[in-house]
Amino acid sequence: MRNPLDRAALDAAVEEVHRAGIPGLFAEVRDGDEVWRGAAGVADVDTGRPVTAGMRHRVGSITKTFTAAAVLQQAERGRIGLDRPIGRYLPELVPGDRGDAITVRMLINHTSGLAEYLPYAYPSLKAYPVLADTGPQSLDDHRLTRFDPAELIEMGVGAPAVGAPGGTPGVYSNTNYLLLARLLERVTGTTAERCITRNVIERAGLRDTVFPEGPHVEGPHSRLYEAWFGMIDPPRDYSVYDMSWVGPSASLISTVTDINRFFRMLLTGEIVGPSSLAQMQRTVPVISQEGKTIDYGLGLHPMEGPGQGTFWGHGGTVWGGGALAMTRADGRRQMTVAVNLQRWNRLDSSGKPQPHPIDDALTTLYRVAMYG
Repeated sequence: MRNPLDRAALDAAVEEVHRAGIPGLFAEVRDGDEVWRGAAGVADVDTGRPVTAGMRHRVGSITKTFTAAAVLQQAERGRIGLDRPIGRYLPELVPGDRGDAITVRMLINHTSGLAEYLPYAYPSLKAYPVLADTGPQSLDDHRLTRFDPAELIEMGVGAPAVGAPGGTPGVYSNTNYLLLARLLERVTGTTAERCITRNVIERAGLRDTVFPEGPHVEGPHSRLYEAWFGMIDPPRDYSVYDMSWVGPSASLISTVTDINRFFRMLLTGEIVGPSSLAQMQRTVPVISQEGKTIDYGLGLHPMEGPGQGTFWGHGGTVWGGGALAMTRADGRRQMTVAVNLQRWNRLDSSGKPQPHPIDDALTTLYRVAMYG
């Protein structure tokens, strides 16, 4: 059943998210050829400069869907075997028995058992996921740090395993996707960023989607405010940041329009072939970075809607910024939302994030966007 876009309800929903505490947000919702774009709040809390729906934004781990699609394309060309051990391609990075046991597929769907490197690269996050024992100091220390991806991978591979290769539930880890980036480099002879740009971004006709060449977001954009669970008060601007700490795992800059276009083309078979798309939609249980068990495919995450079928997409966060993309399986109904505040939930005495009005307001926005 088709639910036409309720523009007044969408306008009210984004305003309510702003009133609940997000400085600024912007979104695009589509139903076939019908399009609504909206924004509420400010891009800069000091000057009051407003956000607009066309702004560029760091979209975080939505990047993973792009990287996964690039790997699937190479698999279609016979250059990568999804069930071949990563040690066959990158023995220097994942040596020995682990390299023989972990397949490319396990990297894409986070069942490799490889740990997240981030708490080792950012010492103040060493206690993660015990949030009460973490602190934001490393975020400032590494604003302009240029990380070597091989060193980040070594941190993740060298850390205690979080599971057996292929075991479920898997554990979400950026280490997996940095390895996939090195795999793309090994089989294509170019950087992962160039491979993804040429074969995915340009193939999809995306005009405002780029990997950053430096710490700045080029073009109109919002500042990005990080609260780190109330430990940064008031929230601090992290919009200027060297993104080598995540690289092709989570560093893309895009717009809500481009992200919707990408997922629409992906789910209608214009980025990878039907067999590859079917594999991307084959899910396993994975423990997210928030500690929740989710279904996860090959760079895609399904979200069920009451009576409306399955929506596919991905979310992403960086320091201060976040985005969420959802597209119905037929590619018709879509939503991408970008926000300029992260980790707004304060912690209780046990270190657990507490509910915040922003959470309910965002849930309402998603419901209005996807179900009418």
